[in-house]
Amino acid sequence: MGFFKKIKDKMTNSSTEMTEKFKMGLEKTRDSFSGKLNALVARYRNVDEDFFEELEEMLIMADIGVNTVMELIDELRDEVKLRNIKETSALFEVISEKLVAIYEEAGEVETTLNINNDGLNVILFVGVNGVGKTTTIGKLANKLTKEGKNVMLAAADTFRAGAIEQLEVWGDRVGVPVIKQKEGSDPASVIFDALQAAKSRNVDVLICDTAGRLQNKVNLMNELSKVRRVIERELPNAPHEVLQVIDATTGQNGLQQAKVFGEATDVSGIVLTKLDGTAKGGIALAIRRELQVPVKLVGLGEQIDDLQVFDSNLFVYGLFGDMIDNE
Repeated sequence: MGFFKKIKDKMTNSSTEMTEKFKMGLEKTRDSFSGKLNALVARYRNVDEDFFEELEEMLIMADIGVNTVMELIDELRDEVKLRNIKETSALFEVISEKLVAIYEEAGEVETTLNINNDGLNVILFVGVNGVGKTTTIGKLANKLTKEGKNVMLAAADTFRAGAIEQLEVWGDRVGVPVIKQKEGSDPASVIFDALQAAKSRNVDVLICDTAGRLQNKVNLMNELSKVRRVIERELPNAPHEVLQVIDATTGQNGLQQAKVFGEATDVSGIVLTKLDGTAKGGIALAIRRELQVPVKLVGLGEQIDDLQVFDSNLFVYGLFGDMIDNE
C-alpha cells in the first residue's frame, strides 16, 4: 500500500471539519512547498545529485531546519538506492513518508493535553510577547469550556501594558473568571491567589498566563522558577502542562526562543500559532526533531475555534492534500 493511501486511511478517524481546517490552515505552506516540489520534479526527470542539492535548498527554505534537512536528504539517497527509484516523480510519497517519520521517530507522540477528570489541573503558558499567547489561552479556554470543563484564568503577565485587560476581554468573551492583581504585581502572588480561588470553586482547569520578556534570561528563569515553586507547593504534581507558544511566522527564531524557555522551565508541549499565515510550516518538524518536544496544539486561523490538536497525519495532508485526494 502506498504511503498516501495509508494517510488517507488513517484520516478516516478525523472529522471532515478538522481535516479541512488543516488543509486550509496550511494552504500557504502547501502552495509554496508542493508548488516548488512540483517545479523541481518537472525540471529533473531523473534522480541525480543536482536534484538532491536543489531539494535540500528547498526544504531548508521551508524552515524544516538545516540539521533535519541534511539527515532527510541522506535518508532519501538511501531509499532511492534501496528501492531503485529512477524518476523524481516517485519521490513525492517517499518525502512525505520521511517527514512523518521525522516527527514520530522519538516514539509515541502524545498530543492530547494532560488533563485529568478528577481534581484541579494547572496549565502554565510561556512564550515571548507578541506570539499570540493571550489569544491562545482564550481559545483554549473556549475549547475546554465547550468540552464541559470548568475553567479559570490567571493573569500573571503583570508587566506588559494591557496584558491583564486583554485576558479579561477573553474571559468575558468565553464566560470564564479571571484572577488578577494590579499591573506590576508579583506574578507568583497572582498564581497563588488563583490556585486558592480555583480550589474553593472546584475548577477543573486553571490556565496561567506568564510574562514573556527575553531581555534578561536570568530574570525570566528566576520568575518562572518562582511561579513553578508556588504551583508545586500548593498542588503536588502540578503544573500538569507547560505549554510554550511559538509564532510559526518567525521560523527559526521561534526555535531559538523554545531553547531559551526550555532552559528556564520544563516545557511539555508547543503551541504553534499563526500557521495559516506562513509558508514555513515546516518549523513544526524542526521543533520536534531538535527539541524532542511535541507540538500539541496549532493555530490554523483567526476564529475562536481554529485552535486544533496537532496531528502528524493531518499535517502531511495539509502539505500534500491535493495529491492524497487523488490517491
